[in-house]
Amino acid sequence: MRQVIAILLIGIALGAAVFGMLGLRGQMSRQPPREFFSDMDRVAKVRPQEPNRFFTNGVSSQLPPAGTVDRSEPIPTANGAICRFEDSPVNTGRVTGTTNFIETNPLMVNETMLRRGRERFDIYCSPCHGRLGDGNGITPKIGVMAAVANLHDKRIVEMTDGEVFNTVSQGKGLMAALGPQLPVEDRWAVIAYLRALQLSQLGSIHDLTAEQSAALK
Repeated sequence: MRQVIAILLIGIALGAAVFGMLGLRGQMSRQPPREFFSDMDRVAKVRPQEPNRFFTNGVSSQLPPAGTVDRSEPIPTANGAICRFEDSPVNTGRVTGTTNFIETNPLMVNETMLRRGRERFDIYCSPCHGRLGDGNGITPKIGVMAAVANLHDKRIVEMTDGEVFNTVSQGKGLMAALGPQLPVEDRWAVIAYLRALQLSQLGSIHDLTAEQSAALK
């Protein structure tokens, strides 16, 4: 009899413990959830710019070891393949050895590139600048951004491709830098698509060649 009572008491205690830990389904709670297995939801991490005693220099954000070489795939260009670490117009948007921006996109612009540029533009640029690039995205409408540039303004249309690349890569004002998020090829694809958008809004029949004009008649 005592054994039965003991088993019942143990069962009740275990049930109460499980009930207390799991709680009632559907109830609201401001307490963090109890986790038996984190499944990497919460892991130890190093915050950038904070001291860390693990490294001998006490810095959490470490530079690559001396002599480290980027082994990612080179970028194909008309002048040959360019590695991503090279001081090249493809990677910087500037004429090598100068601070001057290059005039035009150094990559070959084709239909595939424009499709990729449109996809990336719609994801990263259209929330602020709008899908037409006219500055009528969702963020100015809801008051998140006080002012957003119209990408069809003369000032931006007359920018060199290299300067636009620099702005996309580094950011400007309230615009975040997209360099850490978009690979080099995607940034140039976005610029190629932007130029197509500008041409669609600002172009005229006078921009066509004689053959193209004749084909429209």
